[in-house]
Amino acid sequence: MGYMNTAPIPPSAGEPRWLTTEEQRVWRSYIEAATLLEDHLDRQLQRDAGMPHVYYGLLVKLAESPRRRLRMTELARYAKITRSRLSHAVARLEKNGWVRREDCPSDKRGQFAILTDEGYEVLRRTAPGHVDAVRQAVFDRLTPEQQKSLGEIMRIVAEGLQPCEAGADLPWLR
Repeated sequence: MGYMNTAPIPPSAGEPRWLTTEEQRVWRSYIEAATLLEDHLDRQLQRDAGMPHVYYGLLVKLAESPRRRLRMTELARYAKITRSRLSHAVARLEKNGWVRREDCPSDKRGQFAILTDEGYEVLRRTAPGHVDAVRQAVFDRLTPEQQKSLGEIMRIVAEGLQPCEAGADLPWLR
């Protein structure tokens, strides 16, 4: 049945609120664009730096952090990925010499991920091509008003998907 029910009958109690034809068009456009954009950025980063987009995001976050270091739990929260996936990603980045881990002195279970000088250099060399890819794929196609609207819409969606209550089922808590 997909995302919508084609019957024009209002839903009865307990039945899904099917997407309208227009809502379905918007949803499918979003899915197609998001998938194509992620693929476009992954291909550019694999070609230019031999890393997927998610790894690039981790390096950027570390570069922006004080002393180029961040607790692993905070890095997982930023990347919106499970701690297990983050651990695997950091292991790959360590193997490349771009990141190193250090135990947290105040918490025996905690660790820091630290961007190395070599990792910072890879990021510095890769950033111009990545910015060009983002600009070409998104910003050059939109008017300033559309850019502003897109930012507002994505902020609303993101805020709605990050519950603040304890026990929320969020990737970085798994």
